[in-house]
Amino acid sequence: MNKLLATLIAGVFATAAHAQTATTAPVNQNVAEAQADAQKDIAKAQEKEAKKVQDANEDVAKAQHKADKKVSKAAHKADKEYAKANEKVAEADPEDKLKAEAKADKKVAKADAKVAKASAKANEKVAKEMAEADKEKALAAAKTDEAVAKANADVKKEAAKH
Repeated sequence: MNKLLATLIAGVFATAAHAQTATTAPVNQNVAEAQADAQKDIAKAQEKEAKKVQDANEDVAKAQHKADKKVSKAAHKADKEYAKANEKVAEADPEDKLKAEAKADKKVAKADAKVAKASAKANEKVAKEMAEADKEKALAAAKTDEAVAKANADVKKEAAKH
């Protein structure tokens, strides 16, 4: 009788253990699927963010290149003005040399002002592009953070169901 009772009790425990294992397996599978989906969503968001950052950096680099080109062009023009001014001073008669130098100084100052103005405008455009790039990067990072939070919430929600 004791053996029969022990066998029955062992059978009840075995059945209960089997039933518990059978019900937790789908639960664990659902949570694992939610985690896998979350990882995909997070990876996708991070990929989008990286693309936005890359695009923003390229835009800044283009703006910087344009700015450098404009400043270089202005500096080249200024160099031509310097050369012309010095040439006129060299060709001037000794009694007109002082007038020629004064004229040359004016031309050089005007050329320097043009270079400074071109440089300021170019730097302003680069600064605007950098500010826009920073904004785009921040928005992309915020979207990634949102995707991570949503994915983690989905996983917690799935785990809480069971």
